[in-house]
Amino acid sequence: MPTFDHNDLLLPPEPGQRALARELYALAAEQPIISPHGHVDPALLAEDLPFPDPAQLLIVPDHYLTRMLLSQGVPPADLGVPTSDGSPVETDGRVIWRRFAAHWHLFRGTPSRLWLEQTFRTVFGVHTRFGPATADEIYDEVAARLAEADFRPRALFERFGIEVLATTESPLDDLGRHAKLAADGWGGPGGRVVTTFRPDDVVDMEFEGWSKNVDRLGELAGEDTGTYTGYLAALRARRAAFIAAGATSSDHGHPTARTLDLAPAEAERLYDRGRRGEADAADAEAFRAHMLVEFARMSLDDGLVMQLHPGAVRNHNRWLYDRHGRDVGGDIPQATEYVHALAPLLERYGNDSRLRVVLYTLDEDTFTRELAPLAGGYAALLLGAPWWFLDSPEVLRRFRETVTESAGFYNTTGFVDDTRAFCSIPVRHDVARRVDAGFLARLVAEHRLPMDEAAETIVDLAYRLPKRVFNFGGHQQ
Repeated sequence: MPTFDHNDLLLPPEPGQRALARELYALAAEQPIISPHGHVDPALLAEDLPFPDPAQLLIVPDHYLTRMLLSQGVPPADLGVPTSDGSPVETDGRVIWRRFAAHWHLFRGTPSRLWLEQTFRTVFGVHTRFGPATADEIYDEVAARLAEADFRPRALFERFGIEVLATTESPLDDLGRHAKLAADGWGGPGGRVVTTFRPDDVVDMEFEGWSKNVDRLGELAGEDTGTYTGYLAALRARRAAFIAAGATSSDHGHPTARTLDLAPAEAERLYDRGRRGEADAADAEAFRAHMLVEFARMSLDDGLVMQLHPGAVRNHNRWLYDRHGRDVGGDIPQATEYVHALAPLLERYGNDSRLRVVLYTLDEDTFTRELAPLAGGYAALLLGAPWWFLDSPEVLRRFRETVTESAGFYNTTGFVDDTRAFCSIPVRHDVARRVDAGFLARLVAEHRLPMDEAAETIVDLAYRLPKRVFNFGGHQQ
C-alpha cells in the first residue's frame, strides 16, 4: 500500500499563500511546546515505565476513537475500555487493534484520523497507510518502537520539545506523583511538569459523592468543612499546596458560565442546605455560580490563572456512564450564554488586570457574538483556543477569522491540547501552528499585515503568549 506524507499538510492550496505559510510555519515549528491544559496522567512521567501495547496506548484510553465505534454499534468493552463493575472486556491488544482497523473508514475527514496518522508518521516513523490490510504490520512496527528506551515517556517528552506540561488534578489528590516529579528535578514551581487545581468534585453539589468529597477536603487541608468558613479555608489551603507543587492555574468545568456574587450569609445558607442533602438543582447551580466569583477573589490573592470550561452536558449517554463511568465519550455540548452569565464576576473584577480568566466554549456561535467582544473589552478576560469537540482544523481556522476582528491576537492565549493521549501532544500543536500559519499568510497576501509582523505573531501564538499568560516564565506580567 502506498505511503502517505504531505509536508504542506493544512497549508493554503493557493501557491502564493502557501509559500508565505511555509515560511511562517517554519518559525512556529521550531518553538518549544507549552501545554498549559491537559489530562495526561502524571504517573506516566513520574514512573517513566515503558508504554503498554499499541492498542492500550493509542486506542483504549482515547474516547474520540471509542465513541465513534460505539455510534456504529461496537461496544467499548470490545475495544478494551474498562467497565465500572469490573466485568470482562477485551484484553488482547492485537484483537482490539484489528477491530479498530476494520472500522477505520468511519474516521474519514475527522481530526481523529489526522491526529492518529500524524502520530504514526512523526512519533513512530511509520509511513504506511493505516487500514485493515496493514493493521498487523503497523501494530508490529509500533510495538517494536515501544520496546526501545528512546520511547519511554520522559525520552519522548524531550523529543517532543515540550517545555512545560500541565496536568489536571482534584483538590482530593495527594499530589504524590508530582512530589516524585519534583524529587527527580522534573516538577515543582518552575518545573517541566506541573499540576492544575480542578475543584469541580468539591464545588458541584450534583457531583456524585459531593458531601463525602467535602469531608475529605477538610481532612487533607486540616480545616473544619462542617462550616462554610472552614470550607473556604480548606480550598485556600489546597490551592496553596497545588502552588507549592508547581500549579499556575485553576480549572473549572461547570455546566454553564453563570456567576453570582452572593452575600456571605446567603452563600452559607446554600452550603448548609447542600451539606444536609436538601439542595435542589437550582441551589447547586447558584452555588457553582457563586464559587466562580469566590475563586476569582482567591486568584487575586494567590495569582492562579483561572480557566473556565463550561458547556458540557456530562454523562448524557447514561448507558455508557453506567457501564464504563465518567470521561469515556458520553458527554455532549450544549448552547452556552456568556454576556449575562459572566456579568456579576465582571462587574466585580473584570477591569482588574491582576486577574486572568481564560474562557473556553463548546458553543462555536458564541465566538463572534459574545466571547470576542467580551475579551476585547475587559482587562481580566482572555480567550482560550477551541477545545474538545471544536479542536478541528476547520474550527481553528474559523476561530481566527471570527475573533481576531474584535479581540485581536493578544487577547487569546495560544493552543491547548486538552488531551489524555500523550503521544498526540506534538501532533495537535503542529496542527494548530499550521492553521495559524495559513491564516497569517492570508493576511500578508491581502496586504493587511507585513510579513515581519506576521512572523512575530506566529511565534507569539505558538510559544510566547501561552508561556506569559499561564505564568510559566515566572511572576505574572
